[in-house]
Amino acid sequence: MVKRKLFSKKVKFLSLSILINFFNTSCITNNNENVFQAILDDSWSFRLKENPLFATNVGVHSFNDQLPSNKLEDIYRRERFWKTILNRLELIDENTLDEQGKMNYRIFQRIVKDRIFSFKYKSYLMPFNADSGFHIGLALLPNRVPLATLEDYENYIARLNSIPSYMDDHIALLREGIKLGMTVPQIVLNGYEFTIKTHVVKDPEKSVFYKPFLDIPNSVSKDEHQRLRDLGRGAVINSVVEGYKHFLIFFEKEYYPKARQNIGAADLPDGVAYYQYCINHFTTLDLTPYEVHNLGLQEVDRIKSEMMAIIEQVGFNGSFQDFLKYLRTDPRFYANTPEELLKEASFIAKRMDAQLPKLFKSLPSLPYGVQAVPVHIAPKYTSGRYVGAPKGSTEPGYYWVNTYALDKRPLYNLEALTLHEAVPGHHLQNAIAQELENLPNFRQYLYLSAFGEGWGLYSEWLGLEVGFYTDPYSNFGRLTYEMWRACRLVVDTGIHAFGWTRAEVIEYLTSRTALPMHEITTETDRYISWPGQALSYKIGELKIKELRSYAESILQENFDVRRFHDAILSNGSIPLDILESQLKIWVEKEQKK
Repeated sequence: MVKRKLFSKKVKFLSLSILINFFNTSCITNNNENVFQAILDDSWSFRLKENPLFATNVGVHSFNDQLPSNKLEDIYRRERFWKTILNRLELIDENTLDEQGKMNYRIFQRIVKDRIFSFKYKSYLMPFNADSGFHIGLALLPNRVPLATLEDYENYIARLNSIPSYMDDHIALLREGIKLGMTVPQIVLNGYEFTIKTHVVKDPEKSVFYKPFLDIPNSVSKDEHQRLRDLGRGAVINSVVEGYKHFLIFFEKEYYPKARQNIGAADLPDGVAYYQYCINHFTTLDLTPYEVHNLGLQEVDRIKSEMMAIIEQVGFNGSFQDFLKYLRTDPRFYANTPEELLKEASFIAKRMDAQLPKLFKSLPSLPYGVQAVPVHIAPKYTSGRYVGAPKGSTEPGYYWVNTYALDKRPLYNLEALTLHEAVPGHHLQNAIAQELENLPNFRQYLYLSAFGEGWGLYSEWLGLEVGFYTDPYSNFGRLTYEMWRACRLVVDTGIHAFGWTRAEVIEYLTSRTALPMHEITTETDRYISWPGQALSYKIGELKIKELRSYAESILQENFDVRRFHDAILSNGSIPLDILESQLKIWVEKEQKK
């Protein structure tokens, strides 16, 4: 009996110890979760306040009358803020978080570190590249703000009147870049003034910024319409035009003449480390320039053999180069009017709409439209792009098709382009992400290029599974698009790590893809001015294909491509290494079904 009592006391003592330990662990876990949530909340509030354009785009309208301030002191303040956030993050033991919390922590920590590196390498001193930039994005403002009430219009006018100071802020950053040798290479800026000059108009009603005043909705009192139009004209002429005119003078007289003559990122201050940062940023993987370059060479060789098989299939008599010349020059492969090109793109998109239930179990509700690339950016712009809808707007997503220089926009590429930019590519991907629930705000609106562009390129290939590319020329177009992305691994690293010239890049692309020469030159300038971004497509696609092969090999006859695609898109935009770990967890769950 004595032993039993002693044993009983010991059990009670151990139970109490376990209970206390559990209580302490639970308290630590709850505390860390609360601390992490507070960090996320503080960061989100900071982003909204610091970037009113971003706030509007995500449906927060407290700052709709403002544009961001981008003075150097603002940049330094933001850097200090994110360093403080990182310090706070590192006080948390991520192992005390639940599985979803751990994933959120790892993604957020990566993003914060990435931002701090961006400040370190002063990428803010180059706020535009060959086909995009702060002034180009600003011209989308009329389509990305709410315009239903009197207050909406007054906020919009206030924003227009803020454009001169917005331009001045960026001019000051660009001047600092000139001083430090951090400029966009001069060679890619030939003709770039068009993207600025197009907004320097004499008639305010010819400005894209005046568009909202042409058709003021009835929800705004008609007594206010004329006043708003007068204010709109004044804001366009006195603020928009003057702001762009000031930027144009600076660009032509100061920036362009002093822009750097070299083209590689390695030639920038601390350029080797900067380019490594760019690779890590855009691929979300730890890869060296050598690894990327060699991977590209391997993919180029593989795709070339598939292209040669199609040349043989169509019975073409001539060399590979002869076939590329034939594709670039025969009128049968080109639309005669912008309307014809847009109609063909729309028809392809609609055909794919009908195939989506075979590829996905979950489909989004947001529709999309097909539009021409805006005239003011078309000459230097890529062949197509997806533009998402701001949250809470009445706008759909849009698949943009470039109708500039029709003889440079081949129809044999159009199936691949459409599947990439519209469905099952970027529209589907982005629309699904908008509808995901239980994600923290920072992930709801996150876009990581390796995931996003990898999915886009994978989507091109996916057309093979649902009856696209039956025309061998269209299939060659798909392969030339894939070859284009493989070549990017070679030429991007060639430019920024191995000293390639612009001419070498153009020759490499010309001799291996059927891209029109106009597109080859605009794309080359894009790679020169945007180090690393072009790597994301092929790296991301290869990872998604690798994960699909893994899932198919494990699940075999139980593999369901619809559930696989839902699993890939179910977490929104995430780094590729985290995508891999999540997909393997999904495979384990599928095995147990």
